[in-house]
Parts: sequence; C-alpha cells; structure tokens
Amino acid sequence: MTDTMQTSPKGPLTGPSPLADRAAGCLVGAAVGDALGGPVEGWTPEQITARHGGRVTGIVGPFHENWRTARPLAPYHKGNGHVTDDTLMTHALVRVYEKVRDHLDAFDIADHLVPDLIGTPRWIPELEDEALPLQRIFLAEKWIVARLHYGHIDPREAGVGNIVNCGAAMYMAPVGIVNAGHPDRAYAEALDIAGAHQSSYGREAAGVFAAAVAAAFAPDATVASVIGHALRLAKDGTRAAIEAVCETAALHTGYESALAPLRSAVAPFDTVGPDYRNPSLGARRPSRLHAIEELPVALGMLLACGGDYRSTVLGSVNYGRDCDSIATMSGALAGALHGTAAVPSEWADEVARASRLDLHAPAAALTAVAREVFDRDLARRRAHERAFAALGGA
Repeated sequence: MTDTMQTSPKGPLTGPSPLADRAAGCLVGAAVGDALGGPVEGWTPEQITARHGGRVTGIVGPFHENWRTARPLAPYHKGNGHVTDDTLMTHALVRVYEKVRDHLDAFDIADHLVPDLIGTPRWIPELEDEALPLQRIFLAEKWIVARLHYGHIDPREAGVGNIVNCGAAMYMAPVGIVNAGHPDRAYAEALDIAGAHQSSYGREAAGVFAAAVAAAFAPDATVASVIGHALRLAKDGTRAAIEAVCETAALHTGYESALAPLRSAVAPFDTVGPDYRNPSLGARRPSRLHAIEELPVALGMLLACGGDYRSTVLGSVNYGRDCDSIATMSGALAGALHGTAAVPSEWADEVARASRLDLHAPAAALTAVAREVFDRDLARRRAHERAFAALGGA
C-alpha cells in the first residue's frame, strides 16, 4: 500500500492513506497555527482585542505597522501569514528524519540538525529573505549550535544549562508522527532528542507533546484519549499543570470563556510570571515543580473546544503570551486527530503562499519515513522474539 492509496474490503481506493492524511493535518495544522499566532505573540488577550477591534479570527498583519523598527519585534515581519521559528525548526527536524530514516537520538541532533541550521540558507518568511536558519532561531535554539558545534558537548547532556522553555517541545510533532499510535515510544525518543536542547520541564514537555501527537494517530483517538496518554506519561510539575489546566478546561465549551481561567490554572506552574515580556528572576530555571505554559494550555484549549481545529487554534491565538507556540502545538494535535480536511484551506493556502513554503511536502516525506521505521521496528521485534524463544523464554 502506498501513501496515495488506501484499501477497503472491496479493494483499493484512491486518495491518501489515513496515515498520510493525518500526518499532513498535523504538520500543516501546526504551521497554520504558528502563522496565526505569530503577529500577536507576547501580548495579552486585552491588548490583542484592542489592537484588532475584537478577537483575532484569521490571518492578521503585524501588531505594529512600523514592524521594521518596532521593538522588541524588529526586524521580524510577524504576521500576514508568515510562519515563525516553530515551523522552521519542525521542518528542519523532518529533514533529519529524511536523512537518517530511522529513530533519532541526541547524536543525530549534533550530526544532522546543527549542520542544517548553520550550513544551508533557506527562505525565512519573517526576514523576507534567504538566510541561515541560525539567524532567525531564538537564543534557546542557538544554544544547540554553541554547545554542540563549538563546545563539543556530549549531545545527551548539551541541554543542561539552557534556559528552560518550550524551545524543544515546539518542534517535536515529527517524533509523534514517526511513532504514530505508539505514545510511549514517542515520549522516549523525544526525551532523547531533546536532551541536546533542553533540561528539566522543558525536556519533559518535549516528550509529552510528542507522545500526545502519537496518541492522536490512534484509529479510535479522541481528545480525552490524547490527554489521558499525556497525563499517564507526564512527570512532576508538567503532569500537575496539565491536570490542573484540563480540569478547568472541562468546565468550558469554547475558548471565549476559557481564556482567563486557563491562564489562572497554569499560573502556579509557570515561572515566567504575569508580565510575559518581563520575566521574573526565577523564570526558566530547572525545577521539578514547574512546567512550561504552552503545552498544558494547548491541551486545555483542545479540550475546551472539543478538538475542533478552527476554534482550538483561534483560542490558542487569542490567549496571547507565547501564542504562536501554543497554536503550533494545539494545531498539530487537532490536525492529527482529524486530518487535512480540518485545517481551513483559506488559511493553509495563504500561509503557504505568504511563507513561500510547501506545507504538504514535509508531511509526505515524513509519512514515507514513518512506514520505513515501522518496518524496521517490526523486523527488530521479530528478531528479538526469535532470540528470546531460543533462550527458552517463550
């Protein structure tokens, strides 16, 4: 069976396989969420409403008309359908999977992701120019290059000392796709990969997000099952934050009434503090008691909106703060649950045009890799069964 064909009891049918369709829903959904959230990142719901005369309901322009010089955003053109570093890093990780064509570990980040970031110019939508991805990514991602390329740190330990934020979690959707339907394997793989980037609850969030994406691919997946797997695997403050946010989200049937309550629910676990642009002195330090804000809120928004892609992403966008990453995560999950049809085509088409990106190509490439990895896993499992049986274990 190919990625452009599925089967039925009556024989082959045309059209993408469920795996290919949901992989596209996941990655396209993540990119669209990223692009919608970019122009209002860092602001409060009240500031967003004041700027746009109400809630954001689709693709909008930059928050400041003089975006080229306005601080702290300059020189980035955030808005008008431009994806941000969340999508650039996600697509970079897809390219690593294309090269390795197997499960990844921290050494693959050093051997393949870092060279991709520093060696190949690519179109950077927010810069409206070709540049090395290194020139766009945030300081927490530049850390990977400094530690691995220049510092020659053991990749498994390179994330120690970095600021603890959502930097690793925001691009872990590909790990969930490669491990579609196997959240435990996605969790373990993402933790390994993220060790090159993050520590503490930033690394934990990367594992839990990848697991949630993998869980969303199960044939009978629901919002509840996705959150159930996230809670089953999450540890320490990350688990407590997801539990608190989702308990609050369950009381709502849409994002409008949930915006302030979800912020209140996650606040005790968030180290950044009430003023997103002026973090507290305790912000982004390792802790077993805290969590990044983005993942619990993404899961809570998914729950409050019943998994509907449009309302889940718009809720994430209008939440403000780090809303491009929140919408990236919630968009990936809603897209994985429902496939490409769930992502509004008017958004996806405009984001692809404005960002000069083929949003579907990475998903098609990763679907092929996922099939190969599954075949490899099956062969490895059968070899293990034969060895164990020969030892008298079965």
